[in-house]
Amino acid sequence: MSQKSIAVLTSGGDAPGMNAAVRAVVRSGINMGMKVYGVYRGYNGLLNGDVKEMNLRSVSEIIGNGGTMLYTARSEEFKKKEAQERAADYCRSMGISGVVVIGGDGSFRGAQALTNAGINCIGVPGTIDNDIACSEYTVGFDTAMNTAIDMVDRIRDTAQSHDRCSIVEVMGRRCGDIALQTGISAGATAILVPEVEFNIEKDVISRIINTQKTGKKHFIIVVAEGVGKVNDLAKYIEQRLGIEARATILGHVQRGGTPTVRDRVVASQMGYKAVELLNQGFGNRVVVMRDGKITDLDIDEALSMERVFDMELYKVAMTISI
Repeated sequence: MSQKSIAVLTSGGDAPGMNAAVRAVVRSGINMGMKVYGVYRGYNGLLNGDVKEMNLRSVSEIIGNGGTMLYTARSEEFKKKEAQERAADYCRSMGISGVVVIGGDGSFRGAQALTNAGINCIGVPGTIDNDIACSEYTVGFDTAMNTAIDMVDRIRDTAQSHDRCSIVEVMGRRCGDIALQTGISAGATAILVPEVEFNIEKDVISRIINTQKTGKKHFIIVVAEGVGKVNDLAKYIEQRLGIEARATILGHVQRGGTPTVRDRVVASQMGYKAVELLNQGFGNRVVVMRDGKITDLDIDEALSMERVFDMELYKVAMTISI
């Protein structure tokens, strides 16, 4: 059964490439003969009627913009069943029978609830952390890494000039992917992630000492947000080794900026796939990347999956960053 009217929203933390996904949804839907509505400020938009019909020109010139033109929010109210039913009733009153939800696991749980309330939903993974277990890639991850490595490269210049140790905290509360890949790209002496237990003496101090013996005089340590305490680590390194150490927290700079080619292309593919699924009458699905291909999974299955950290890549990092 073809969907006559669909909607698209972005939820949770913003990520570069979300606009490219919105653009793909709007233009794919219109191309398939649908009305497409933009929902503003996440699920709150469905509860507050903050919805506007989109046309082809509504999404002109947004593919290269960071953030999300639909704005985003986290909705505590939407966690309540009464709110979910109210949102579904609103969709029915507007003739909206399908919604594309761009966001992370929390957003997908909302999509699951809305599907259970009678409105077909398709999730598109958009989060810089790359922390969605069902998909090997999430929209925004590549841009965030490129932003982080650009900042680390700049920090390295001053670290080298002062024979300094720079400890850089990147985003990733539960997932160390940004830290791992940024650390490899920066040639970091040590990389600390929440998935791998570490000992400061063995995994930081000893590594610095060993590289000092080979003539190295400046050091980069990359730390995931979920590990944190970078200021304490800087003080400890200074006290323990007598090296000048400085901590830098990159923070939300990693969320913004122009999306990379990869994020624009993947977001476009995923947005198109989501609309295709709605057009075929499917709901309760998540668009994912598996083995480098864009496909889809049942949302219940997707949310039950456990994320696996790439230990092989971590071993590579520990071997070559000396």
